[in-house]
Amino acid sequence: MTTLAEANVVGVDVSGSPLFNNRRNHILALTARLALPAIYENREFTAAGGLMSYGTNVPDVYRQIGVYAGRVLKGEKPADLPVLQPEKFDIAVNRKTAKALGLEFPTSILLRADEVIE
Repeated sequence: MTTLAEANVVGVDVSGSPLFNNRRNHILALTARLALPAIYENREFTAAGGLMSYGTNVPDVYRQIGVYAGRVLKGEKPADLPVLQPEKFDIAVNRKTAKALGLEFPTSILLRADEVIE
């Protein structure tokens, strides 16, 4: 089996998954030890020391679910309702982690970020 170092991996994209969410601390420790920049789907990773996250705004998704449930409770048939996709996405960046990795976020990313962790 090839290790990350042997494969010359220079960055990691950690997708949203209950498996990864349950192992957040382990994944964060591994990427820090290997000095690998990583982007995550959940902002909790960034708040806990990850470099950056980009993913759906969870409260907005729950709002959409509530609207859907209200429509069903008012008598609309679920089969007649449209399929919805997330409408709002959040970007969180961790400047402290970027500095530790010797990286700097472009101003354009910092201006678009919903949260900048110093």
